[in-house]
Amino acid sequence: MFSYRVPALALLLLLLSGFTLKPSLIPQADILSGGPPKDGIPALTYPKVEPGNLGSTWLNDEDLILGVVVNGHARAYPVRILNWHEIVNDRIGKKRFVITYCPLCGSGMAFDTKDQFGVSGMLYQSDVLLYDKKTETLWSQLMMQAVAGPRMGEPLKSMPVTHTSWKAWIKKYPDTTVLSRRTGYYRDYNRNPYGDYGKSRSIYFPVHNRDDRLHPKTWVIGLELDGVSRAWAISAIKQTGEIHETWNHHDLIIRNKEGIVEIMDASSGKPMNSVALYWFAWATFHPNTTLYTNTGK
Repeated sequence: MFSYRVPALALLLLLLSGFTLKPSLIPQADILSGGPPKDGIPALTYPKVEPGNLGSTWLNDEDLILGVVVNGHARAYPVRILNWHEIVNDRIGKKRFVITYCPLCGSGMAFDTKDQFGVSGMLYQSDVLLYDKKTETLWSQLMMQAVAGPRMGEPLKSMPVTHTSWKAWIKKYPDTTVLSRRTGYYRDYNRNPYGDYGKSRSIYFPVHNRDDRLHPKTWVIGLELDGVSRAWAISAIKQTGEIHETWNHHDLIIRNKEGIVEIMDASSGKPMNSVALYWFAWATFHPNTTLYTNTGK
């Protein structure tokens, strides 16, 4: 995706997208073309997967992945592939779900759904807008709901997803399967099309809320409960190892265990539906968020 420097061109691409923007939960002026047209970034549907030991022949230890566990079966989705496809419509057994990744926000989320989704080419607050193949409604990944079109207002049901390194994932789940490079598309999965974007302060597209408490691309893990949001700097979690908090009437354990950062419900021991992403993206969608760092709360 290119930097948003030509408003007239962006507006023209939006008009040519063919999506119905009424009714809409968000200002239509904030729905921007990211550059590629509808399906210009091709989603994957029921792609090939392979055993983890084969994945280790081409994945490096430090390669980032999104990982899910469904009915005891683990599966990894390398970010080096997701950078080029952003959406994977998948299933494990009879369970259908969608994996979503926005390279501009660094956000990976999984949703429990039978709908099939594509990449609209549209953005809201720099975040990918999905569209469902049946009605072509636009859905916001980070808002987790339909924002424009026939199904406006319908929620997406999130699933726990882990954003970690391949080394940490396969150590914890040695029997994992992994998304194969044999996607049916010719893409250079050894190259990051976004270059050094993840290290720079640059944000390609306008966002409403800029929060300077952290570098825009600082990795955080965020949680929203009952309309209240909080983020923890991942570097602080790794330094501390484990944090116990009572927040918003919930007892939480935020921990880094062998390279996997997660937020657990202290009473049940189950993972919470948190999301790891760039700080600017979390702060944009949660302007009233509190923030944990090692230097204060």
